[in-house]
Amino acid sequence: MTRPSAWLVLEDGATYKGVGVGAEGVCFGEVVFHTGMTGYQEVLSDPSYAGQIVAMTAPQIGNVGTKAADDEARRPVLSGFVMREASPLVSNWRSERSLDVYLAQHGGVGIAEIDTRALTRRLRDRGAMRGAVATRACDVGELVERVTASP
Repeated sequence: MTRPSAWLVLEDGATYKGVGVGAEGVCFGEVVFHTGMTGYQEVLSDPSYAGQIVAMTAPQIGNVGTKAADDEARRPVLSGFVMREASPLVSNWRSERSLDVYLAQHGGVGIAEIDTRALTRRLRDRGAMRGAVATRACDVGELVERVTASP
């Protein structure tokens, strides 16, 4: 499966190029990181992450798929989702659909194949920042301007 190019930009001007996961679009929010090794579906639907772009620190996300019974809310509530690697396979007997399909069905914008270790260090050292994820063709410079100009 060929994925479209995607970008994550931060208010300090940092940019990360990766590939799109889930729905096509652009999202904005506060970029934070989550250090749990499991529970990505719960993070996606946890109301405490509403409006945020969450970067997962575990190296591969999506390997157990998703199941509606595991949602914390009716649908994903975060603004965007960031990961190092989106698992190409789902390997769990409980799974009802892949992470990619789950995100797409709920309009969730995600990005994969970025250095989440470097991103996490940046956020840890400088604090949470405003950011954007774009999974459709866009002018990255304009995206950076929009993020850095936000109050």
